[in-house]
Amino acid sequence: MIDHTGIRVSDLDKSIAFYTKALAPLGYTLLAQFPGVAGFGVSPKPDFWIESSAKPNDQIHIGFRASGRQIVRDFYAAAMAAGGTDNGAPGPRPHYHEHYYGGFVRDPDGHNIEACCHEPFLG
Repeated sequence: MIDHTGIRVSDLDKSIAFYTKALAPLGYTLLAQFPGVAGFGVSPKPDFWIESSAKPNDQIHIGFRASGRQIVRDFYAAAMAAGGTDNGAPGPRPHYHEHYYGGFVRDPDGHNIEACCHEPFLG
């Protein structure tokens, strides 16, 4: 089980603004902030951390679990409105498995951020 994860970002304030909006549909909020670092999560525990770095050295993929397909669509819309760039509009991804539904955006540093659900579509 993963307790928390983190990524490096080039502009902490810009990334806080992006993630505050992009992760809101998932129930995530900014829960902690210290010099050079900010933690997001569902209260009371931050489990996704961003850390200021002059030059992030890797672009990574983080997938957040969504409770349904509409939440994936809401995440994608919020992330795009917050300045993200498209990396795969919300939709089925049957090549992963029959019920996989995900939406992908690139954050301000190019990280591939996804929201996905694994539940069958029931209408």
